[in-house]
Amino acid sequence: PTVSLDLSAGVLWIAIHSCCYILLLVLEQMKRQWMISHSRRISPKISLIFLVLGLIVLSGCANRELMQTPNLYVQASQNPFVDTPLEFQNNEVDVLYATDRTPTERGGGGKEYGYHRSRSLAYGSCVVEIGEDVPWTELVRNSLASRRDVSLDLEITKIGEMGRFPETPTPIVQQAGRLVPDPQVAAEDEKVARGFQSEVARRLAITPNKEAFVFVHGYNNTFEHSIFVMAELWHFMGRKGVPIVYSWPAGRGGLRGYNYDRESGEFTVFHLKQFIRMLASCPDLEKIHFLAHSRGTDVLTTAIRELVLETRAAGKNPRDVFKIADVALAAADLDLEVVSQRLAAERIGFGLGRITIYVSTEDKALGLSNWLFTGAQRLGRVGFDRMDQTLKTSLKENRGLTVVDARVKTGFIGHSYFYSHPAVSSDLILLFGQGQGPGAENGRPLEPVGPNYWRIENGYPNRP
Repeated sequence: PTVSLDLSAGVLWIAIHSCCYILLLVLEQMKRQWMISHSRRISPKISLIFLVLGLIVLSGCANRELMQTPNLYVQASQNPFVDTPLEFQNNEVDVLYATDRTPTERGGGGKEYGYHRSRSLAYGSCVVEIGEDVPWTELVRNSLASRRDVSLDLEITKIGEMGRFPETPTPIVQQAGRLVPDPQVAAEDEKVARGFQSEVARRLAITPNKEAFVFVHGYNNTFEHSIFVMAELWHFMGRKGVPIVYSWPAGRGGLRGYNYDRESGEFTVFHLKQFIRMLASCPDLEKIHFLAHSRGTDVLTTAIRELVLETRAAGKNPRDVFKIADVALAAADLDLEVVSQRLAAERIGFGLGRITIYVSTEDKALGLSNWLFTGAQRLGRVGFDRMDQTLKTSLKENRGLTVVDARVKTGFIGHSYFYSHPAVSSDLILLFGQGQGPGAENGRPLEPVGPNYWRIENGYPNRP
């Protein structure tokens, strides 16, 4: 029965993704026919329509089964679960979250979060079940196998909001001739922040790794999807440290969804900065590792940029204040020239730890985005041969910056390769979970392409 179930699921997966691929081909043909019939370039408005249709197709191809086992464990005898704390040895993953999505009542009780924006930041706990009633020993065995003999579907079983900050902007009052934040609201802010920090401290006490792993999702992602991704990655890192999701109000969908999400990314920056300050202030926390995907890379880098500039202006070292050990940007939907001015020219990277940029020229979603913005090169698709000499020199001079080209077979879409492909997820685990630097001598046998530019092949890390 189990084999039959797996085969049925596999056939369904192939059918759904085949339909997605066909729809993408149809959209591409429609675009070409439009250009031929009108003998001109497509207007920005028409481009947006095609882009949104394509991205709706892409977003509809997600599944909720545990991601493929990373090559790191299939090819070798490594077992990340040997030292998993006893409290985590079950088929549930409890993800801490922060969000400025508006909450709604969930069927069966509790809360859930949609795409509407909230002026107040909240935090809470979201529990993901991996497989129904799967014992720990069975979960471990199947998590290390290339082929599984039990179903490991993902399901959210509980969402519990634990605290909510007052709305922003904070009211201003006059005291002794000065304008200051309302003391009552400021006191409530401090109370909620202490509650969050106490929850982080409680979770850190369970694990020997006094580190936090924070995921910032991308365009058209639901709250649930971002939780699933973090739960999967943290599970395969051996369940060490504290998994956290920062979920911003994306996922409206429809023809106007892309613009809505872009502006939601601007809306959320203040709250993300509030969250980062609060997390970094946790006394027991030693390191923070950030992973951002797609449009989430713009959200995260904008917030970090403003924090770094603010901290430098105060005469402090951003590395000491924010404890950021890693910033990984996967499939970054960022204009390369904008990055060169807003981040590189401001030397933002020198205020952080390691910066790792995962790119793929096979990323069809970024190809659509690149098309919409009239050919502006997207950071997440930049190949070494497409870089100008200035960028190559900058890459060579910044030892804390690494670009990793995912030369892997990424399926029809290729936008979620950072966790869905077993070679790239292996590198993320070596980077985040084990703290390895690039190069075989440092524990990550990436293939060198140029200064601080590396490549991943399908069989990475053990086979060519």
